[in-house]
Amino acid sequence: MPQQDAVFVEARLVELSREFGQARWTILGEGNTSGRIDQHVFAVKSSGSSLMTLSEVELTHCYFDKLLPILDRENVSEAEIEDILRDARVRPTALKPSVETFFHAYLLTLPRVNYVGHTHPIPVNQILCSGHGSSFAESRRFPDEVVCCGPTSLLIPYEDPGLALARRIRREVQDFELRHGKPPKVILLENHGVITIGQSVDAVRVAMSMTVKAAEIFVGAQALGGSVPMPQEEVTRIENRLDEEYRRKMLQI
Repeated sequence: MPQQDAVFVEARLVELSREFGQARWTILGEGNTSGRIDQHVFAVKSSGSSLMTLSEVELTHCYFDKLLPILDRENVSEAEIEDILRDARVRPTALKPSVETFFHAYLLTLPRVNYVGHTHPIPVNQILCSGHGSSFAESRRFPDEVVCCGPTSLLIPYEDPGLALARRIRREVQDFELRHGKPPKVILLENHGVITIGQSVDAVRVAMSMTVKAAEIFVGAQALGGSVPMPQEEVTRIENRLDEEYRRKMLQI
């Protein structure tokens, strides 16, 4: 994505962030969003800002190469992490980026990923704070969940938010790619929340919205006696149907 698109990226991130906040998928300073500007720089929500009221001023531009090498370092203190986050800013006077900036930096290096969204929706966290996370992540219950979220999601056990979580996400995403041939569209974090990634803001929005819908259906089905997943062969069929691929292109997902 060329440098001259920075204003466009910021505008789209503000739109996405406010939509997530207004949907009550985050409150206070929860959640974060990011977007790639070019191969060197990305924009990410600043620490403590609210998605519901986010402005361009609360998006901080960061250098990838100031953050990615830290994922390979051991024994990084909290004080060092604070210094690294501040040093990663393109403009020294910009607000401090979110503590989750490390996983945004990594995810934005994946092929065809230009945007990342992270929220804490109540319906999803009802599942992720229960013993049903694996069932929700690994199976699908209706066709549009397959189309918008992929045939399976990545479930990651609870990890300390920040650098430790970024390292765990990188390791688990790489393992997922080895098993499935491509990265997940949806990453579920036990006792925490959900991340969606995609080439466009629309892809991130659609995957997030469908994950919340799927969670509401799952919780309701469990209350009515148990969730009934789609047969795996039907999931595979939907994932590979030509008409669904066309619909994904039209939806830019």
